[in-house]
Amino acid sequence: MKNKIISMSLVLAVLVLCGCVKEDDLLQLNPNEMDSGNFWKTDLDAFKGVNAVYQAFYYDGTYLRSTQIMIDTKSDDTRSNSPWGAMANIGKFNSSVALDDIYGWGFRDYYIGMYRANQVLEHVPDIEMEDQGLKNRVLGQAYFLRGLLLMHAVKMFNNVPVPNTTEIYHEQKTQAEGWAQVIADFEAAAELLPVSYTDVSGLDAGQVGRATKGAALGYLGKAKLFTYDYEGAKTAFEAVMNLGVYDLVPNYRDNFTDKNENNMESVFEIQFDRDVGGLDLGWVGAPGSSWSKTTARAITYGPRGFGYVDVQPTWVLFDEFHEEATVSGDVDPRLNATIFYDGGDMLYGHDFATVYANSPADINDLFCAKYQNSDGTYPDEFDWRSGINERLMRYADVLLMYAEVLNELDRTADAAPYIQRVRNRVNLPDRTTEFANMSQQQMRDQIAHERFLEFGLEGHRFDDIRRWGWLDDPSKLTWLETRDPEFETYVEGREYFPIPQREIDNNPFPVEQNPGY
Repeated sequence: MKNKIISMSLVLAVLVLCGCVKEDDLLQLNPNEMDSGNFWKTDLDAFKGVNAVYQAFYYDGTYLRSTQIMIDTKSDDTRSNSPWGAMANIGKFNSSVALDDIYGWGFRDYYIGMYRANQVLEHVPDIEMEDQGLKNRVLGQAYFLRGLLLMHAVKMFNNVPVPNTTEIYHEQKTQAEGWAQVIADFEAAAELLPVSYTDVSGLDAGQVGRATKGAALGYLGKAKLFTYDYEGAKTAFEAVMNLGVYDLVPNYRDNFTDKNENNMESVFEIQFDRDVGGLDLGWVGAPGSSWSKTTARAITYGPRGFGYVDVQPTWVLFDEFHEEATVSGDVDPRLNATIFYDGGDMLYGHDFATVYANSPADINDLFCAKYQNSDGTYPDEFDWRSGINERLMRYADVLLMYAEVLNELDRTADAAPYIQRVRNRVNLPDRTTEFANMSQQQMRDQIAHERFLEFGLEGHRFDDIRRWGWLDDPSKLTWLETRDPEFETYVEGREYFPIPQREIDNNPFPVEQNPGY
């Protein structure tokens, strides 16, 4: 103890003799430890930097689990009877400001990802890289991923801080300003990204799953559609189609299993794999080598006895699949790919009726089939480790969004073939002529129906409902209430989540809470 006191006395004496010392001068960095000042030096550093942005999509707040819940459960194709109040209340438009489980995690993790993207965008331009093509691709991916994460924040939280630097805190912006940044990011990404990584050289050569020009253009079109710039959306969607690299896969179900991932219909998907990384799930924090690159969607949405049944399809989705038979008189095949029910496909290698023979409630219920490992290869989802990629944008979405913008531009007849093209995959009758002679409003209703069935349980429906203004239309809102009783508790403003209270408390800039909370 005495030696320690003497040593401290000597330190204090030196500080006194040195006179006035700045606090920054006392900070001694370990020269062997990476920081932002000594990391960004090489091509490999830039490559690792953008990889870290992708990693942000594996957190619980993003696509490990929470984002799917946030974008699915407010719509009329899903319902939640989860015993976890934070989850069940999302679909009832009753998220609590006092408890930000799920939505607060999403907000947090979107900004973690945007911060990482900003690091790339700030530091990589100053790296003298031997491979200029790689440099452009790294920057393009950073723009795309920042735009995608900000798009999530703007759609779900309304007026949010818009970070375009590595400063920790940013001013709250209007939704219009947020969308403007999203669009600018996708435009920048589209200029820098390749159509594919097949013909490039460098560290990313041949790598599948990275952001491409098609993904940037697809999301640019979507952002313009959401901001009602129909001409701009039309141009972007046409650019996607003119790339000539996308088409619909013959088997609809191939979009939701681990057997045909990154197929020709995939515009952008999050890569999950049971064989990559360790066994630990990436809930939050600094990622480690033990982290699994898997998703908890399957167990969260899984049918009883195979998962947690936190999210289920609505009966109105089930019934709407029966409104129109295929050319051969069969039920729409998308039903069995979307919903487990008595009389449908096998359930993890078992007959539905046999599994629930002793449970009248379950045998007469509906469960989610999309993104489930249900072909019999796995017994259930209780290991929390699904490796099925999350398809964020499919080419079918591009085609139906393109039909929507054509209709809004008073080109209803021109929209008809694009709708029928999606229908043809599942052998629905050719109604192109009928569609071409519809009024603009009739076509809007038809597109709403087509999107409801094509994208059931994929997180698109509530975005559509909000974009179409149905929540502001009393007759439409009443109609939604008849389809899904959860809409009975909707209150104006609750289409958005509350801004997490910690963001309001910690941000030195003023942050206003969303109306309705």
